[in-house]
Amino acid sequence: MIVPSIDLQGGQAVQLIGGEKKAIDAGDPGPIMERFRLAGDVAVIDLDRALSTGDNDVVIERLIPMGRVRVGGGIRSLERALHWLNKGASQIILGTAARPDLLAQLPKDRLIAALDARHGEVVVEGWTVGTGATVLDRIGQLKQHVGGFLVTFVEREGRMQGTDLAFAKAIVDAAAPAKVTIAGGVTSLDELAELDRMSADAQVGMALYSGRMDLGDAIAAPLVSDRPDGLFPTVVADERGVALGLVYSSRESIRHAVAERRGIYWSRSRNSLWRKGEQSGHIQELLSVAPDCDRDALRFTVRQHGVGFCHLGCRTCFGEDGGLGALSRLLLDRREHAPEGSYTARLFADPDLLAAKLREECEELIEASDREHVVHEAADILYFTLARLAREGIGLDEVEAHLDRRHRRVTRRD
Repeated sequence: MIVPSIDLQGGQAVQLIGGEKKAIDAGDPGPIMERFRLAGDVAVIDLDRALSTGDNDVVIERLIPMGRVRVGGGIRSLERALHWLNKGASQIILGTAARPDLLAQLPKDRLIAALDARHGEVVVEGWTVGTGATVLDRIGQLKQHVGGFLVTFVEREGRMQGTDLAFAKAIVDAAAPAKVTIAGGVTSLDELAELDRMSADAQVGMALYSGRMDLGDAIAAPLVSDRPDGLFPTVVADERGVALGLVYSSRESIRHAVAERRGIYWSRSRNSLWRKGEQSGHIQELLSVAPDCDRDALRFTVRQHGVGFCHLGCRTCFGEDGGLGALSRLLLDRREHAPEGSYTARLFADPDLLAAKLREECEELIEASDREHVVHEAADILYFTLARLAREGIGLDEVEAHLDRRHRRVTRRD
């Protein structure tokens, strides 16, 4: 799959040719992250820290909560590695610091060793100094310590002249079972598809920023269909992973969905694009697109607006859902439309009452002894907690995302 790259210099997203000449200044990386996160993991590389000319820590800390971020650039110590792992980076990328003694102190599955290669030789110090070691040699030395490798073909980086697929295959074979990401020169959808077939990801920057490659087309590149119509079954899920329904996508509909960041699919009955909610107003904000393991089906994660997904007026095509997600949405709606005089309206209008109920229910849960009583008091706490969130306009999915980032911490609280 594609791993879009955001290279940071002076707080801005940039693209360099050969790691030296600035070719593109793309500005604020925030909107870029909002678009790139649709593809899954995004590589965020701090060029200033890599070159010891400053850092972009504040910017990276702003980007991490927006999606799954691989952080790289100037991570040369255990302290810096732990800093980004504890901030919630999905993985960290280490270059010259990728030594067995340091790697052994960190979680293997969260580590990517970066190997910069010019014509197969590992180069360091801003790609200026050859080491005499080959990429395959270094992979053999490090693969037991890391979950993946990022191999950059320096002579091709930023030049959009294509990548070396034969060398990439040799790297994948040597690195197994560690995952490989190839960077440098990847410019075509065919290259993306071929790299995916050999179980490698492609880290892409210049081709996306320059418009040479469309992000939606890139996401769809590895897909295969066994259907006569060439369509891909698409499970539509909300931000909490609840399935809303099953639809179909085409390469064209995927391109439009990613470009507009909306739930856009392919209508088999009309044989045309179907923009969900265009008539009803029950539109979907597209959050991510993910292929399944066989690359013949998709999951669209969306934020559903309006009554729901189903044409029968239900939240899902399988009926109404329940649980904490449904309660959270109800309370968020009641924030603006609570019946006058209702208990919920009183809670929203009186922060002291809500605070008192939270304190009271916490005490009652602590004191609960039998199973039924514990369940009852826990339900009360969850209700008032969701009411507190709703009063601030915060959905349950935002809390769950925060917990996911917290789970990635390596340094635990005592």
